[in-house]
Amino acid sequence: MSMKRIFWLLAAACLLLGTAAIIAQTPKPARINRAIELLAEGQPIYYTGSHAGTTGTFEQGVKDAQTYADYISYDMEHAPFDVKGLAEYMRGLAKGGPTRSGHRTPAVIVNVPVNGIDEASVRANAWMFNQVLATGVHGVLLTHADDPGAVRAFVEAVRFPIHKQGVGQDGLKEGRRGVHGVPAAAAIWGVSQEEYLRKADAWPLNPDGELLLGLKLEDKYAAANADKNLKVPGIAFAEWGPGDMALSLGIVGMGGGAANDPRMKDARSTILSACKANHKFFLNTMTPKDVIEMIQEGVMIGPASAEAAEIGRKFTKRQMPW
Repeated sequence: MSMKRIFWLLAAACLLLGTAAIIAQTPKPARINRAIELLAEGQPIYYTGSHAGTTGTFEQGVKDAQTYADYISYDMEHAPFDVKGLAEYMRGLAKGGPTRSGHRTPAVIVNVPVNGIDEASVRANAWMFNQVLATGVHGVLLTHADDPGAVRAFVEAVRFPIHKQGVGQDGLKEGRRGVHGVPAAAAIWGVSQEEYLRKADAWPLNPDGELLLGLKLEDKYAAANADKNLKVPGIAFAEWGPGDMALSLGIVGMGGGAANDPRMKDARSTILSACKANHKFFLNTMTPKDVIEMIQEGVMIGPASAEAAEIGRKFTKRQMPW
């Protein structure tokens, strides 16, 4: 055998070994939704996003696929309700993945512009949940979740009728979501349509579910009903929305004075206590200066910079790559 042939055989062997080593080192996620996988392990999760809206383009999705955050908060409450842009963004995330943790995409949770003022309002606007979920996102938030009837209507709108966990509890009826958005969503998740039908359900109500449903308890009406709202099966987390809460309480401005107003402190305490009593995750902003304090208080979800997330992950000895 010539020296040249031996060289090429050795080079090919090294390439195969290197490829095998890379494959062996690639994390194998336990779930589709990275945020759920972490919460199930008792790990806090950190998100990025703003009320200025996320740019709904394919190119931005490709870029954001490697975000430091555990999930992306996609705003359609104050930004335009652009489902086509969201769909392009989700396609970009799938193209730019997988994440460092091995997940196909970061989780995406959308603020849908449906106010939970009452049951009728939510049912009349349930089409928005259907269209958003058809893009392959991993969760939705109900804004101004004031009334338990509205919360039940929200959960029912998001669920397929084949899922029966929680039905009959606290007035919850079977799901009303239709099947025709499944093909596009399943393609983003990288699963069959049958598997999507099985897994596109509210966690932790359905232990195998991959959707996170949250409430914005962001005004005095929602705060008054916080315990009742959080008793509705299917809800995983809640936030107290200090910006809108301040306005609802008649407090102008978001400086230190507003944050320290006794009414604001009472509202936050009420919602945090309701979350703990009903075993829901509490969402609150986390900064590099207070992230450890927030975690110790019981905050499990929050908008956080890369620096704050790094501090929090090291504090809780997180094992999943980021």
